[in-house]
Amino acid sequence: MWRRPVQKRLAGLENGRLEVLEAGQRVVLGGQGSSGDLPLATMEVLDSGCWRAIATGGALGAAESFMDGQWRSRDLAGLLRMMLREQDVLEGLGGPLSALGGVSHRIGHALRRNTRSGSRRNISAHYDVGNDFFQLFLDPTMLYSCAYFRSEDASLEEASIAKLDRLCEMLQLKPGLRVLEIGSGWGACAIHMARKYGCRVVSITISERQHAEASERVKAAGLEDLVEIRMQDYRDTGGQFDRLISIEMIEAVGAQYLDLFFNRCSELLKPDGLMALQAITIADQAYREAVRRVDFIKRYIFPGGFLPSVEAIMGAVRRRTDFRLVRMEDIGSHYVRTLQLWAEALRRNWDAAKELGYSGEFLRMYDFYFRYCEAGFAERTIGDAQMLFAKPQAR
Repeated sequence: MWRRPVQKRLAGLENGRLEVLEAGQRVVLGGQGSSGDLPLATMEVLDSGCWRAIATGGALGAAESFMDGQWRSRDLAGLLRMMLREQDVLEGLGGPLSALGGVSHRIGHALRRNTRSGSRRNISAHYDVGNDFFQLFLDPTMLYSCAYFRSEDASLEEASIAKLDRLCEMLQLKPGLRVLEIGSGWGACAIHMARKYGCRVVSITISERQHAEASERVKAAGLEDLVEIRMQDYRDTGGQFDRLISIEMIEAVGAQYLDLFFNRCSELLKPDGLMALQAITIADQAYREAVRRVDFIKRYIFPGGFLPSVEAIMGAVRRRTDFRLVRMEDIGSHYVRTLQLWAEALRRNWDAAKELGYSGEFLRMYDFYFRYCEAGFAERTIGDAQMLFAKPQAR
């Protein structure tokens, strides 16, 4: 009942072919009438219930059935890249029941507004699952953001540090400058700015586990006189700073709070201050629909999250700050490699993760998350912008 309508839809693939392996049978869908070789992605069906999940849930249903172990692929990122090129097919996978599910997901997402208490709940849902889990796939710096690979043979740790140095150089850091970091992570950036550049750093987070781990790392580094890790919302932070940095935290701000976020950043900087922002972005043309839609990431990975567009960022900057944009570069191509390395590390440590108590469903969710994002960056449906903003007296 469910297999036929889904496969009929997938037969409309124009830019690739999908090989479906199920119960000893092989079916190739799409690419009919095309000349030349088209990319071939493989879907191995382990449980026919996946067809019902896809027919009633569309793309989100496909992700959920993957998490449930109903299907797998030898090249998941390749399959997802192909589907991203076929938006008409992708959007038509689910029928009326999928539309009803979309409404309920949007209502649920709307209830996760990023108020002060809502932000803490949303951040905790992702970052407080356990530091031991993140250690399984991150490099020793524990930086959970796009790295920057200066060479093809650079390690993930080297690329993570290179990313920090790029941002620090943009900020023209020097000893004695007072720096605010919004979004501590596990403390790597704050420690780096203090140890290498001699800055005095206040770093704020609303994740209890990250606060505890970052504080311990600062203490272990002997930098307690230069670095303060605060459990604090950006809306409640006071003072004046020479520099401000925020690395892939803006995605947790929420579309309705974007103006407020930049207003607070502007107020927290001195008249000659600089702000470095690293933000995962979506295309300007896709922004409005993306804010409305609840996809796999919003549903399972970052509740309350959103992706700003460059236009949305600049609109908030124009309305609520006196910033000037003085530099911007998209480093999204580096995220492809970053995510590949995270996914490979998770696979290597799969059994160790299970021994720590993480379920197969949970691990498959992260595997899908990494490959889903890898596909997005590879196809440039999303980007990663490094932006430098200057206050009026900055030179």
